[in-house]
Amino acid sequence: MSLRDVCVCIPTYQERESLPRTLSAVLAAVPEAHVLVIDDASPDGTGALADRIAATDPRVHVLHRPGKAGLGPAYVQGFRWALDAGYEVVAQMDADGSHRAEDLPGLLARLATADVVLGSRWVPGGSVRDWPRRREVLSRTANRYVQVALGLPIGDATGGFRAFRRQALQSLDLGSVQSQGYCFQIDVARQAWSRGLRVAEVPIVFADREFGQSKMNGRIIREALFRVGAWSLASLRPARGEARPVRGRSPVLLRRRVPA
Repeated sequence: MSLRDVCVCIPTYQERESLPRTLSAVLAAVPEAHVLVIDDASPDGTGALADRIAATDPRVHVLHRPGKAGLGPAYVQGFRWALDAGYEVVAQMDADGSHRAEDLPGLLARLATADVVLGSRWVPGGSVRDWPRRREVLSRTANRYVQVALGLPIGDATGGFRAFRRQALQSLDLGSVQSQGYCFQIDVARQAWSRGLRVAEVPIVFADREFGQSKMNGRIIREALFRVGAWSLASLRPARGEARPVRGRSPVLLRRRVPA
């Protein structure tokens, strides 16, 4: 894999302060890669700033969306742009400084033996920095909920620092992804696992954002709770023609394990 074949998708909304530093760090860490900024018509001029940077660096591209429509749809549109452009590897990361660009080469290198690589805060070697205790508890609890509800043996299914082989991304049903907020990350992880893709986790250091305010809110949390619960219930329903469990006995759920 050549780094010339890599596109790093970075969604933005009100990221004018942090974007230049993030782009500089990414292109320093992986100089041959390209970056796609996906801006949701940021009122602070993030999109216009990205255009000016792109005008001076052919490795930077900008995708403008008409308004703030959610993180999930932004990533889906960005992924499709990268696939249509012919990139062999598509990565994703935040623009706010919470994902360290120096961790990106490790994610890309792991694709030598995996189809999807997740940057993980909650595997050995991973950590968070400068996070309030309540944020850490929320993240750990959310990931435990996902593991139990979906039988998903992934330590960090909610993180947004990831890399995909082209064929792996093409195998996902991006059109079925309805998640608007951070639940998008869970949706993609469960699809990858359920399709038998080789999913690997690489430890990362996650720092609290350097600029702006977190976009996490109650609506996003409620969406995740609802959708994960719905997916869990759907997995318990026997498919048409499948034998139902004998009354009085618990059904045995066979879960596919994530390949190493």
